[in-house]
Amino acid sequence: MSDWLADVKKYAPKADEAAVTGIIKYLGIALRNRDSSLVSFSDPEEVGRVKKNFAMKKLGLTDEKAIDAALVKIGETLKADRTKNRVTVYYLLAENFKKLDMFVKK
Repeated sequence: MSDWLADVKKYAPKADEAAVTGIIKYLGIALRNRDSSLVSFSDPEEVGRVKKNFAMKKLGLTDEKAIDAALVKIGETLKADRTKNRVTVYYLLAENFKKLDMFVKK
C-alpha cells in the first residue's frame, strides 16, 4: 500500500490516503498482475477502457471531451515515469473531477 501511496504522492503531494486506499480496494485483484496494474497511454484501447469503465461507469462522468482532455493531461504529467501505475492514474482522474469522496469510507 505504501508503494501505491508514495507513487500517487509524487504527482499529488497532498494525496488523501483514505482515497488511495479506496481506489486500491476498488481495483482489487487487478493490482496483483504487473501488466494490469499499469496503464499504457500509448494503447488507445487501454485508454478507452479507463475512460469507459472508470471515468464513465464508476465516476459517473458523461462529458467525453472533458474526460479525454483530463486523460491527455494525466498522460503528459506521467510522461517521464516509465511505469504509469493504475492507482495513480485513477487517483489523478478522480481528483481532477472532484470525485475522491467516492473512495473514502464514511
